[in-house]
Amino acid sequence: MKRWQVGDVVVTRIEESQGPGFTPQQLFNDWTDEAIAPHLDWLQPDYFDPVAGRLVTSIHTWLLQTPAHTILIDTCAGNHKERSFSPRFHHLDTPWLQRLEAAGVHTNDVDIVMCTHLHVDHVGWNTRLSNGRWVPTFPNARYVFSRLEHDHWSPVDNPSIVERYPLKEQIYQDSVLPVVEAGLAHFSDGSEAIDDWVTVEPAPGHTPGHIVVKLASKGRKALFSGDILHHPIQIVNPGWNSMFCEQQEQAVATRRKVLEFCAKEDALLMPAHFAHPHAAKIDCHCDGTKFRFKWAR
Repeated sequence: MKRWQVGDVVVTRIEESQGPGFTPQQLFNDWTDEAIAPHLDWLQPDYFDPVAGRLVTSIHTWLLQTPAHTILIDTCAGNHKERSFSPRFHHLDTPWLQRLEAAGVHTNDVDIVMCTHLHVDHVGWNTRLSNGRWVPTFPNARYVFSRLEHDHWSPVDNPSIVERYPLKEQIYQDSVLPVVEAGLAHFSDGSEAIDDWVTVEPAPGHTPGHIVVKLASKGRKALFSGDILHHPIQIVNPGWNSMFCEQQEQAVATRRKVLEFCAKEDALLMPAHFAHPHAAKIDCHCDGTKFRFKWAR
């Protein structure tokens, strides 16, 4: 279990899974042998498995323990959920909850749950199966969602979403709606302070309502970037979007903004899917359109 100390705040990574996932060409249209040749020395084998021909990624939750609150950022894919469209997430039975407990946190201890966006691998542990019903996993928590993001994926607020993305309704119904119906949802509009250490800010592009979470304590900072970056190759190639980025131009602009913030503020970059060691420090390079980095081990 890996931990970082950011001022007075302890950050712990809670793993659901890690290993080979998409082929590079599935995730990135820009991936070519020529483009990645300068980076193979650090990509292989930790971030690109040349034998499997697949990118190595992680699915994890960030646990923040501030002096006032116990906070979770992104809740992975969850157990026992019908995800026939994605074998990687279908009817999982992982020890994620036990790993959270091993970090000293039980479900009743969580004060705040924040989802950077509402894709399948960021909302799963919002709920758990109990007596055949999906119920909030963290009954004492306030679940923070971007209002724009929620309304974008809600079949009630955006009926056309069911026609365009029929599988998204299933995700919403089992992993978001039970939280809303239980009265635990808090909808964020714009930037908002969560407590004295944590803020959320809009970061659209990957999805319309994507947010980032910023942490600051005693002069130290971290930024939790969700899916603004899926893979470290996007640090050195910030113009590369994943296949899942809905607003292509905006996604690139937001990615550059995040990397520039981390470089300028010496903030830890803590994405949702980077493989070990999961977090990085960013340096600006040249004209600000290219970046270099080192791992924050």
